[in-house]
Amino acid sequence: MNFSEKLKEIRKKEGISQEQLAERIGVTRQAITKWETGKGLPDVENMVIIAEIFKTTIDELLMNSVTKAAPETFVYTSETIYDIDCEKHFDVNIGSAAAIMLSSGDDEKLHIKLSSETLENIGSMFKIKLDERKNKLDVICLNQNKLSRYEAEESLTVEIILPNKYSDHCEITASVKLFAISNLHLNRLEYDGDAEQVIISDSSGSLELTAKTDYEITIDKIAGRLDINQWKAKAIVHIPEKNMVNVVNKGRKCNVYYVKEGKGVECKNVSDGENEISVSGIFSELIMDLTI
Repeated sequence: MNFSEKLKEIRKKEGISQEQLAERIGVTRQAITKWETGKGLPDVENMVIIAEIFKTTIDELLMNSVTKAAPETFVYTSETIYDIDCEKHFDVNIGSAAAIMLSSGDDEKLHIKLSSETLENIGSMFKIKLDERKNKLDVICLNQNKLSRYEAEESLTVEIILPNKYSDHCEITASVKLFAISNLHLNRLEYDGDAEQVIISDSSGSLELTAKTDYEITIDKIAGRLDINQWKAKAIVHIPEKNMVNVVNKGRKCNVYYVKEGKGVECKNVSDGENEISVSGIFSELIMDLTI
């Protein structure tokens, strides 16, 4: 079940009309209709409001199940904490998971927390292997029980908190349904892999997403650069029109389109210094969805 279907289902289950929901969020009824018909996604701020109204979380709204309980506290967890004493290049290989939640922390530690509602022996099923070499730290999530990719993408959530003081460059390789970045501030982040949904909020720096599959990206604003590198794939970027930045086509036979409320529009580049969204790769499409 995708987001549009979930929103419609939980709204009706609560007995709330589109007009009532629109009033509580502070948008038009047409915006609710657009979200429920799959013609767009709310921006990050409105997604947070929706999650609060229906007592759920953003990742639950965007993943496969809808729950009424607030599932921020998982039943089964396993956490690895590692002291960092100098600036590091983090190279993280997660494999398959339902979600990766990435942020910066105030302490001088790397936190890797594995969580699940169903994997009772999560601490023995997965092991975090750390290999430190000078200014680089390799982090590998080892699947001890050879859990299938399907099972991992249904049951495993990985929370990564990088030490803000010592984080400069991070590379992540994974295959997930949801990649959520919040309060992340570092020079460069490279993500290589699948992600059905990408959410970026309150973050800064240079971010590169690389895949051979489609991305759907929701972002509050760009504070730095977002580079989308794809091969024969499509990326939809939902961004508030008021926070629009320069969009650059750096790819080979790639195209850029702009839509607003489900209709194609023309858009001129905004003079916004170094803040930029770009598409690169081959035979790819970047669709900029300008939200209210």
